[in-house]
Amino acid sequence: MSAELSVVLPAFNEAQRLGPSLERVLAYLEGRGVPFEVLVVDDGSADATAAVAERFVDRGVAVVRLAPNRGKGAALRAGVATSTGRRVLLCDADLSTPIEDVERLEAELARAPVVLGSRALEASRITRRQPLHRELMGKVFNRIVRLLGVTGIRDTQCGFKLLDGDVARALFAELTIDRFAYDVELVWVARRRGHRVVETGVTWHDSPASKVHPLRDASRMLWDVLRFRFAHRGKDRRS
Repeated sequence: MSAELSVVLPAFNEAQRLGPSLERVLAYLEGRGVPFEVLVVDDGSADATAAVAERFVDRGVAVVRLAPNRGKGAALRAGVATSTGRRVLLCDADLSTPIEDVERLEAELARAPVVLGSRALEASRITRRQPLHRELMGKVFNRIVRLLGVTGIRDTQCGFKLLDGDVARALFAELTIDRFAYDVELVWVARRRGHRVVETGVTWHDSPASKVHPLRDASRMLWDVLRFRFAHRGKDRRS
């Protein structure tokens, strides 16, 4: 039986946080009583991330391994390609957005096959803010993204996203960005393929142990967005 919901969870050196996160995700999904699968993508971890995930295989967890580390975008591509679900949820290993918020996104899936969790809407609730420098860098990045033609989206970078399963597998097969800027490419490719993309507010808290390095990753994200965007000049489509 194929899954009703596939949860794709990329993980890099997450041995400390992954166990509690999977316990919460599985308790919630088991309580819903519908077929599901959880795909943990170990992105070349140097710790026991894969071993922690494998403790849950009898509860619907599968482990996809990448080596060496390739980045969040590459990890999600591998996980989505393996998924079988009618719907696919992308979810960060630290559960910065609680798994229960999938219900907010499900309510929007009937009107759009790509639903982005957002930290920037009136309905959003931030329970622990990012440090000021990261907030400012995020705002600058979003402004640049809009200037480059990916308009109408307030927050591309929240890791909590729900997609129609077939749409997800088709879109991720086209993505090329391996690291954190994959979100921008996902929105742009989805619109090019004629899919509507919507945002809905979610609960979110900053994780002190975030894997994002402000200077290194911000410059890499900007370069990735510029590279793919200028490779496709003149091909905009807005939804």
